[in-house]
Amino acid sequence: MGLLSALYFVQGLPYGFQTTALSVYLLTQGSTVMVVSSLGLLAAPWSAKALWAPLVDRHFSERIGRRKSWILPMQAGLAATCAVAAFVPVGSALPLLLGLVFLMNLFAATQDIAVDGFAVDLLEPHELGWGNTAQVVGYKLGMLTGGGLLVWASDIIGWRGLFLAMALLSLAVFGVVALAREPRRAVDADATRGEQLTWSDLKDRLLAAVRLPGTGWMLLFIGTYKLGETLVDVLFKPFLVQEGITASQIGLWVGTWGLVASLLGSFVGGWLTSRMPILGAVALAACLRVFPLGGEWWLATYGISARGVISVTVAEHFFGGILTTAMFAFMMSRVDKRIGATHYTLLASVEVLGKTPGGPLGGFLKSRLGWSYAQLFLLGTVLSVAFIGLLLPVRRSAPAPEPQPATPLV
Repeated sequence: MGLLSALYFVQGLPYGFQTTALSVYLLTQGSTVMVVSSLGLLAAPWSAKALWAPLVDRHFSERIGRRKSWILPMQAGLAATCAVAAFVPVGSALPLLLGLVFLMNLFAATQDIAVDGFAVDLLEPHELGWGNTAQVVGYKLGMLTGGGLLVWASDIIGWRGLFLAMALLSLAVFGVVALAREPRRAVDADATRGEQLTWSDLKDRLLAAVRLPGTGWMLLFIGTYKLGETLVDVLFKPFLVQEGITASQIGLWVGTWGLVASLLGSFVGGWLTSRMPILGAVALAACLRVFPLGGEWWLATYGISARGVISVTVAEHFFGGILTTAMFAFMMSRVDKRIGATHYTLLASVEVLGKTPGGPLGGFLKSRLGWSYAQLFLLGTVLSVAFIGLLLPVRRSAPAPEPQPATPLV
């Protein structure tokens, strides 16, 4: 669990830096608003990583290890790009710096494919809850470090020191991974011999997974579980601003206390999924999440108070953290371990794409159709209630084959 946490932590560093700190860094160096507003394009590898996920399953060195064959070079590449970025002058070489940040995301996203595959290989069914807690918490702490802690420390160490600190953290985890022994799982007869998949075998296995009974319901389940919540979240901050809440209060209540509640929820999600069926944990968290979403509708309808805003914010992030961890564990439980990196990455891509329409949909309904915040928050709550209805067909669908016990190879 510690190794998984460290790997996901390092992957969160460049993304946290890019989404939170890079814009501040570039503005202080005299870059234009046009450049800053286009920074989201640098995260394109995270959205497109499913395209090369089959390469991670298909090619590896048996001597180094199936997953370490990818994790180690990606970790080294991440450390190298961070170190080079420390010495790039922004004023005269801005395209080079942005190119390096793109490479950081490419290395981190590709490593994420391998680490997800490593988690699929490593975790037994009863460990999926805590394993996905390590994933969620580790990644969030990495984002906090890259986008918050190191930026705060940059007053002392400078921006060059910030990049070098990310490089050193990446190298530290590289050393841990290099010394770690990668277990081999006896998923099937071919895997026990460490043989590489052929492209035909990989395609056949993926098609077999897609054709399992209930796969359509499962994909709809994964793709819609955050839709209503995302719609509400995107609009809740503008709603608070309209109601006269200051930026510092929003930063404390939503940005800080909400994040702490989300991290605590992730730990509770790991505990729940280790104590009860995974789908049961998803159902419980999804039902509880409806109440704070309804609370935000109540605030928009009947008026806000500091206590009310804090209560619904903390509750939504807490139950959302439980739900995220439980859903990731559910996704991992439905993966064919022989193509773990590819299969899980595809499911994760559905999860990301499913959240994407929430913000634009809310913005369109607000700006073009004139919906009130109360109506929009009610819509988000209804969508979250509707998601609960998908539990029945998903529960009836056939799960992926259970992994067989590990067989150590001598």
